[in-house]
Amino acid sequence: MDTSNILKSCTLCPRMCRADRTSGNGFCGAGDRIIAAKTYLHKWEEPCISYKNGAGTVFFSGCSLHCVFCQNNTISNENYGKELSVDELADVFLRLRDNGADNIELVTPTHFVPQIISALDNVRHKLGIPVVYNSGGYELTDTIAMLDGYIDVYLPDIKYFSPEVSKRYCGAADYFERASQAVTAMIKQVGSLSFNSEGGLEKGTIIRHLVLPSHRHDSMDIMKWIAENTSKDDVLISIMNQYTPFDFISDEFPELKRRITKMEYNSVVRYASELCLDGFTQERSSASDKYVPDFDLSGLT
Repeated sequence: MDTSNILKSCTLCPRMCRADRTSGNGFCGAGDRIIAAKTYLHKWEEPCISYKNGAGTVFFSGCSLHCVFCQNNTISNENYGKELSVDELADVFLRLRDNGADNIELVTPTHFVPQIISALDNVRHKLGIPVVYNSGGYELTDTIAMLDGYIDVYLPDIKYFSPEVSKRYCGAADYFERASQAVTAMIKQVGSLSFNSEGGLEKGTIIRHLVLPSHRHDSMDIMKWIAENTSKDDVLISIMNQYTPFDFISDEFPELKRRITKMEYNSVVRYASELCLDGFTQERSSASDKYVPDFDLSGLT
């Protein structure tokens, strides 16, 4: 895919910043070169994603959201990483496959979609494993349409329901509007859930949601939307308990300076169960910085 025209006035995400990424950086912090911070076999994703040897995960640097509490702050907000060409990214995909990856998992890939498509064009006939698109959910349906035929499994977040909450934490009052449209498009594109004989997800959508301190009712509104707008045949949910109050979180957000309580998390899980949603939950021990990857550029050379 020719990326030059797209990146001359970038509208890949809802920020619609129209930056000329061939000569500077967009709102996401990225120019026209792929930047990644780590690739490895990730064994701690949802069981149907990391079901055998682990997901072949590529962590891309930069982000269109810049959430104030992001656990991957080093790469999402500080843009730490290594530049890769399209051919080098394609080689990364093949090395992951050769190392036994259950799939190729693209983490925060939105701002590099054209380059990723080019890399997949080079090697997807050789891969033989699913491609997973793991994003913050803040997407344009036009960008999702570009991925038709390239992505097998969508793994989006729906982070916020309230415009006030999303504006406060990532400056995007339109977050839920955009995320709900994008997730609907993802589900339509890849269709019903389909598993292989080992329990690995080969097609379908998993919607993730991170429960935040003091915002369990916002979480419940998201669960209600999922129940009313999706089918159990098409979607699993993953309710995450891993919120960690890192030191870099500003004093402007005192409510984010603590972990979520058992009551907060369990009330969201219980409500999802009452709505007959299927999926995954996390242990309280997941709320720890030891689960944050060491972005050491491993696997990129």
